[in-house]
Amino acid sequence: MKVIIAPSKPHGVIPAPPSKSDSHRLLIAAGLAKGKSEIKKIDLSADIEATIRCLRALGAGVRVEEKTVYVTGADIRSAGNAVLDCGECGTTARFFLPLCLIPGSEMRISGSERLLARPMTVYENICSERGLIYENSGSEIKVRGPLEAGRFAVRGDISSQFVSGLLYALPLLNGKSVIEIIPPFESRPYVDMTLAVLRKAGIEIKQTGSLTFEIDGPCEYRPLCETAEGDWSNAAFIYALKYLGFGVDVSGVNTGSLQGDRVCVDLFKKLSQGYTEADLSDCPDLAPVLFTFAGMNRGAKFTGTRRLEIKESDRVAAMARELKKAGIEIEQRENEVIIHPEGFHAPTEVFCGQNDHRIVMALSVMCAVTGGEIDGAQAVAKSWPAFFETLKSAGVEIQYDT
Repeated sequence: MKVIIAPSKPHGVIPAPPSKSDSHRLLIAAGLAKGKSEIKKIDLSADIEATIRCLRALGAGVRVEEKTVYVTGADIRSAGNAVLDCGECGTTARFFLPLCLIPGSEMRISGSERLLARPMTVYENICSERGLIYENSGSEIKVRGPLEAGRFAVRGDISSQFVSGLLYALPLLNGKSVIEIIPPFESRPYVDMTLAVLRKAGIEIKQTGSLTFEIDGPCEYRPLCETAEGDWSNAAFIYALKYLGFGVDVSGVNTGSLQGDRVCVDLFKKLSQGYTEADLSDCPDLAPVLFTFAGMNRGAKFTGTRRLEIKESDRVAAMARELKKAGIEIEQRENEVIIHPEGFHAPTEVFCGQNDHRIVMALSVMCAVTGGEIDGAQAVAKSWPAFFETLKSAGVEIQYDT
């Protein structure tokens, strides 16, 4: 799908969609609980639908009524063989894979080619060290446990999702487990979110220092009745419009949230005032919109960018290709990106969404100012299916070309 966006003057207060990160965590905890849970304010994006499919594959009962999801938990310790279709969602795959190692039956993780090419080395190494089966054929990952309690050393600079995945699985094992993070520990706020949800589900994780977590199992997850927070990651695209000078604002986000992407407001303020240097190690999902915003202003230097190449696309290379169409040059160095805005102009070619929801939304911010076209715009369904309709409701002129 292609969208054609005219120069517009967006205005009004836009409600933030539910946090995808919070929703994943609440739903998985509910799926592991003994009893019935109720998770409110859930947006059925493609990624959240992937997590719901995987819960069902492991035996959980899941019923969706409008924005509320009712979950009857499953005892995955006795689960049989199953295939978990993770679609394109890295969070779903990385959270569920260690759970699939618990029962000792053959489990298969399927998904898109891009998903299965993304790094899973932490789990591959864990399986190799413990004599467990881990086979990635390129079309699926086959694993077989059973995983036993013990000590797990995890690199902290690949993805915090590996740490979160283990934090969900290890409480179900018999005995004491320890997770040791090999520094640097990046995206720590996402692990803090996981710990907060686990506490709500009755799972207490001991932290002995900033890099060590201790889990005494087995533990029992208790049912939840919770509401997902507003999403700072997606609210960032609206805040970008606000700090570009439009009369828009965001409602429904918690300023005291554990979500790392809440820093977007401070970063947009700094970028709008002049050349800025910022570390994205704890907020890598903000990169596409920050690159775009910096290119439309006075440039920036961003560090902590190494992991961007293993997202839904290689986000540095992809944004470099697309922003060049608007005269913005991106210089990539080792773990840093420099934005040169001197030649910024309205795009002279059709943007390509790179099959990446955050790139499509970031380019949409520019197009709302300059006008432009984006091919592959359907990628927004991954995290915010109503994104374009939300922009239209705020006065952005958008046409669809299917």
